[in-house]
Amino acid sequence: MAHYIDGFVFPIARDRLEDYRRLVEAVAEVWKEHGALDYREYVGDDMVLEGTRSFTDLVGVTEGEAIVFGWVEFASREARDLANEKVAADPRMVDLMSSSNSGFDAERMAYGGFRSFVRSSDANAV
Repeated sequence: MAHYIDGFVFPIARDRLEDYRRLVEAVAEVWKEHGALDYREYVGDDMVLEGTRSFTDLVGVTEGEAIVFGWVEFASREARDLANEKVAADPRMVDLMSSSNSGFDAERMAYGGFRSFVRSSDANAV
């Protein structure tokens, strides 16, 4: 089965990474309760490859900020759509976001939904 992901990248203040980690650990559990198969986030470590545009340029990182890159995996786009509705209606999300001092700013996030195209272990994933 070809899975579907929501992918995202955004900056976060380095001095708030631990606050953000606590927030996202709770958020990830909410997503999984509502149908996500997997939830992953990574902090940028090696952000420059000559001849390419970096994520730091893409999202306008300032001094003292790190890049967070992640995705949420679903069984299908339909499962993603249903999970998104449930998460948006879950009162825990409002509580988590309002009580967090993580510095997360959704307006600085690049986001998109992606269908499977190529997978090295399964070239027929389309």
